[in-house]
Amino acid sequence: MKRWLLIAVCCAPLTVLAAAQPPDLWQRVGFEQRLNTQLPLALEFRNEQRRRVRLADYFRDKPVILVLGYYGCKNLCSVVMDGLLASLRQLRFDAGDQYEVVMVSVNPRETPQLARMKKAVYLNTYDRPGAARGLNFLTGDARSIQKLAASAGFRYFYDRKIDQYVHAAGITVLTPRGKIARYFYGVQFQPSDVRLSLVEASMNRIGSVVDQLVLLCARYDAATGTYSYMIWNILRGACVGTALALSGFIVVAVRRDRNGKRRARGTAGQP
Repeated sequence: MKRWLLIAVCCAPLTVLAAAQPPDLWQRVGFEQRLNTQLPLALEFRNEQRRRVRLADYFRDKPVILVLGYYGCKNLCSVVMDGLLASLRQLRFDAGDQYEVVMVSVNPRETPQLARMKKAVYLNTYDRPGAARGLNFLTGDARSIQKLAASAGFRYFYDRKIDQYVHAAGITVLTPRGKIARYFYGVQFQPSDVRLSLVEASMNRIGSVVDQLVLLCARYDAATGTYSYMIWNILRGACVGTALALSGFIVVAVRRDRNGKRRARGTAGQP
């Protein structure tokens, strides 16, 4: 009885949080894997110094890691960047020399000043000489942002109730020509996989479609009026895994109990 109760307790939050989820959530948020798609490199943004730049300025002879999110995000965006930089710090080659990192805010209200503040934080985290050339933080108008997101297969939406952007967590690796080569999902990225994707992208090779593990960056609870999508997804994965593990344990335990009882009856019946 206690074993089954563990499963019920684990999956109880799943039911509560799922009730707060909009029915079309998965159509509005996520990544559509658009491998080999050409990004519109003529799109204009502003860098941390308020200067107008084009995407093409970052696509010359090096692969690019594109991160879409926003600087005022209090949920997964900073975790994605932390996870990415933790992975990049384990690589021998450096941002700015062998590859570029470009983060673009999907919030058109964010300013270059905020982007500059975020860059200072992440330069300190990355802690490599010359990193200022390779870590780039851009802002732009709604039109440019939407065109970039659409071409990258990045679906998101703005929720006015809580003033948050609901989006998936992940990064995109692009070739020097601006074509999508590989997607990575979640908030942690295996250094060896990132390295290989950069090497292949540098040769304009396109990767293959990968399985998605979608973590949503927002929170909502029906009782409080705040989103909990991120927690819901993590709990969903945890509950499924835990339930499967516990189910397997129960099956084995029940079989052992039955076999034990049979052996006991057989022994009792012997002279």
